[in-house]
Amino acid sequence: MSISTATMTGIDIGAAATTGGAPLGLARRGFRGRVSAIVVNGTHLGVSAAEIERRLLELGIVEGADVQVLHEGPIGRDPIAVRVNGTTIALRRREAMAVIMAVMVG
Repeated sequence: MSISTATMTGIDIGAAATTGGAPLGLARRGFRGRVSAIVVNGTHLGVSAAEIERRLLELGIVEGADVQVLHEGPIGRDPIAVRVNGTTIALRRREAMAVIMAVMVG
C-alpha cells in the first residue's frame, strides 16, 4: 500500500520530496514503511518543534524504525494506532505528519 501524491494536496510536502517519502499522518490502515526522517517546523498548538521531536523519539520513532498502521480512530481517522519495531502506540495525525516514511515493498 502506498500514499499517493494526490492525497498530499494542501500540505507542505517539501520535506517528503527531499527525503523520497511521505508523512505518516497521511497513511491509511495497513500501510507499512520505514522512518526516513523526522521533520518538525515551528510550533504546533503551543508545543515547540523540539518538544514534538523529543516526544516522537521517546516513543521509539527514530530513523530506520519499521512502522505499520494498525487502526484508525472512528472520528476523522484520528488517532492512529501504529506498531513501531514491535511496540504498539497511538499517535495523533498532526504529530504523525512530522514523521517522513519510505514505503516498504513486499
